Amino acid sequence: MLLRIQSHLHYTTTQPCSVLVQIEAAHDAHQTVQSSSITLSDDNIIAGQDGVGTRRWVQSGAKFQCDYNAVVQINRPIEPIHGLIRGPLHTLPSDATAYLMASRYCQPEPFFDIVGSQFGNLSGGARIAAMSAWIKNNFTYDISASNALTSASDSLAQKAGVCRDYAHVLIAMARAAAIPARFVSCYAPDVSPQDFHAVTEVYLDGAWHIVDPTGMADPAKTVRIGVGHDAADVSFMTSFGWMDLVAQTVNVTEINVQ
Repeated sequence: MLLRIQSHLHYTTTQPCSVLVQIEAAHDAHQTVQSSSITLSDDNIIAGQDGVGTRRWVQSGAKFQCDYNAVVQINRPIEPIHGLIRGPLHTLPSDATAYLMASRYCQPEPFFDIVGSQFGNLSGGARIAAMSAWIKNNFTYDISASNALTSASDSLAQKAGVCRDYAHVLIAMARAAAIPARFVSCYAPDVSPQDFHAVTEVYLDGAWHIVDPTGMADPAKTVRIGVGHDAADVSFMTSFGWMDLVAQTVNVTEINVQ
């Protein structure tokens, strides 16, 4: 699968501030960045969380603008999530063990009851698939239902939110079921409206697997940007000072190879 990515950010600031930007497709074993360009200068490039992707520190003046363009080849093997097994917890590697723990937006304790009562008869990937389907079927996609402070528990109470909130709820549910889960920022062509997207990765059968509880992103067409415990680790842009949105666009399209 070959995808073309185009994103544009335009903000203004009340005073100069530092900005941490993470919008570039990651290089990994299952996706290859064939070409890319980004219009940022005087930046400091650092590694993303867990070494996935890159982040850039930028010092912004009164105006912040960034354009990113890339062509990415995806060769991700897709296994049906239903048949995947959760191995014994004591065999988990350290990088997966960390994602069993509570984080800023995803605390598993409030989810113990619903996970046990609704999905207690299932295990492993079948349990994840059922939880993801339940979120998709019972939540309303609503851009006004959440803000930067909304937690997975808040989203569960409202049963509404955006991709970030859907991912947080699935992460918290998976952790409540003792399945490592993490937040993934990404691009995908079928997201509507087009924007930066968020999905969940769960650790089953010795590997990480993408699951999208919104149902919009096909794992075979998903370009990972970065990973983290939740959205706090992997926001596409974090400003250390007040910024006002002027314009922001994201466009992801499939490239037909003849």
